[in-house]
Amino acid sequence: MGSLKAVLKHPDDFFPLLKLKMAANKAEKQIPSEPHWAFSYSMLHKVSRNFALVIQQLNPQLRDAVCIFYLVLRALDTVEDDTSIAADIKVPILIAFHQHIYNRDWHFACGTKEYKVLMDQFHHVSTAFLELKRGYQEAIEDITMRMGAGMAKFICKEVETVDDYDEYCHYVAGLVGIGLSKLFHSSGTEILFSDSISNSMGLFLQKTNIIRDYLEDINEIPKSRMFWPREIWSTYVNKLEDLKYEENSEMALQCLNNMVTNALIHIEDCLKYMSQLKDPAIFRFCAIPQIMAIGTLALCYNNIEVFRGVVKLRRGLTAKVIDRTRTMADVYQAFSDFSDMIKSKVDMHDPSAQTTITRLEAAQKICKDSSTLSNRKSYIFKRESGYCPALLALLFIILAILYAYLSAN
Repeated sequence: MGSLKAVLKHPDDFFPLLKLKMAANKAEKQIPSEPHWAFSYSMLHKVSRNFALVIQQLNPQLRDAVCIFYLVLRALDTVEDDTSIAADIKVPILIAFHQHIYNRDWHFACGTKEYKVLMDQFHHVSTAFLELKRGYQEAIEDITMRMGAGMAKFICKEVETVDDYDEYCHYVAGLVGIGLSKLFHSSGTEILFSDSISNSMGLFLQKTNIIRDYLEDINEIPKSRMFWPREIWSTYVNKLEDLKYEENSEMALQCLNNMVTNALIHIEDCLKYMSQLKDPAIFRFCAIPQIMAIGTLALCYNNIEVFRGVVKLRRGLTAKVIDRTRTMADVYQAFSDFSDMIKSKVDMHDPSAQTTITRLEAAQKICKDSSTLSNRKSYIFKRESGYCPALLALLFIILAILYAYLSAN
């Protein structure tokens, strides 16, 4: 749960954090008993705790399919991300990965921590995959094949242009959006969305991650991972790693703001996609990551900390997003609020400023035209607490005791 200091600073985070913790505990208790399914769901909780929570709300067949789809792609991503693997070994594995998922005996040693465990015991994932409906298997195989081929292409090719950037993001995330749309359709609850609009759902999330993870990727050992397109960063510095040096701070912020502005172009498609979802569980599954993405972009925009350390939503705000995202009105409100946050940070002397404002106002117009925005207080913007820290600490202790009691029973 969030740190005591963060909760004292944002006391209204406590109950959403408490609910999130209890939901996580409940989800962990619902892990199936069969060894391959137990491994798959346990691993899902380890590699993406928040994602595991929203998956649990899907209907059982779709939940199993999405769980395995996610783990297969995480395994594929683990191979791609491991910079210690030589290209002549990595490329054939990526290209053939869609065949390995049918082999109960296949595994490959790579990755670190929980990802190493996933790769070492991948046979559990393959066993679970083979129990899915044929329609789900075909969708997962198709996306894995296309993604593996795309990843292999960019092992030997750098991201030079913005078109390259869009193509790379399509392979590693847009295809995920397309695959999920196919799984949703196969479940019988949703229409089959076009590849274009499904692709945008993935690109918005992936571009957010690439922006946020600049420092981690550039400092990767033994070799940097460079996904920011040269067409953008070369306008500001001679080498991509130069953005992290203090003497280049002004240029770094301008480059960062250009990258965020590039990501904003996908908002219209994302809002359109989510507004057409019918199943409430699928809607929350899609909407929560999208809100967290626009929130992360709002934190990253014009923020030099992207080049100095880790920038991410505080745990309490994440808990609020998970707790309060129920309807499309909630999505419109969150996107409008986070767009306001970015607008408040725009320096009109920034070279991308006018384009940034134009894209934000286009997104806000969609939200406003929905006629769902309310005058309620936003949970997104900071509000100073009027409570005494000592009283808050006492409240925290009492609620912690209550939580322990409820958990025990």
